[in-house]
Amino acid sequence: MERENQNLCTLYLVRHGETEWNKAGIVMGQLDSPLTQTGVEQAAATAQELKSINFDAVFSSDLYRASRTAEIVKLERQLMVQTSKALRERAFGDWQGRAVAEYRKNFQHLFDKIEQLSEEERKGIKFADNIESDEEVIGRFITRLREIAVAYPGKTVLVVTHGGCIRTFLIHAGYATRNDMPAGSFPNAGYAKVITDGIDFFIREVKGAKK
Repeated sequence: MERENQNLCTLYLVRHGETEWNKAGIVMGQLDSPLTQTGVEQAAATAQELKSINFDAVFSSDLYRASRTAEIVKLERQLMVQTSKALRERAFGDWQGRAVAEYRKNFQHLFDKIEQLSEEERKGIKFADNIESDEEVIGRFITRLREIAVAYPGKTVLVVTHGGCIRTFLIHAGYATRNDMPAGSFPNAGYAKVITDGIDFFIREVKGAKK
């Protein structure tokens, strides 16, 4: 049951806008790619949707596609974008910069295997030594969210990150299953509103980006 606590922190987790590699179907992971014009427009649309929110701080993945989106979404607010490696997208190792279709074809046997596993069992599956598991992604991501929540009790914070991180977080928090929210399904510049005391997380709203 949600705690009645005036010190709860409100987080808006926003995915970056569309990038050139998103458009081309290339695995980005922790490499980077600039926003397309559509991506800039998506970020601007989300900025308008959130313009009435009184953000007290802005955090972002240190990858440019996220920090650029954060600069757009925060509009004219006089807030510095604080970047963090812990908010980066999943590391995809040697597959970064290669076609998504090729990646999926190569690991189809593991995707098929995962379908037979429970949600808990799926978390620890690693496709390769240098590809992060869900467990590894959520470990660093939630740790950073908890640090932010503890530092900003009773405040509202914008956190711009990546689709894989937000999707993995929502599944971990019980909002959806992997079948409900398949890989790549969280939209560019979409967001999730989350309430937290620094320990537990309560999903208040999940919304797709307007284009």
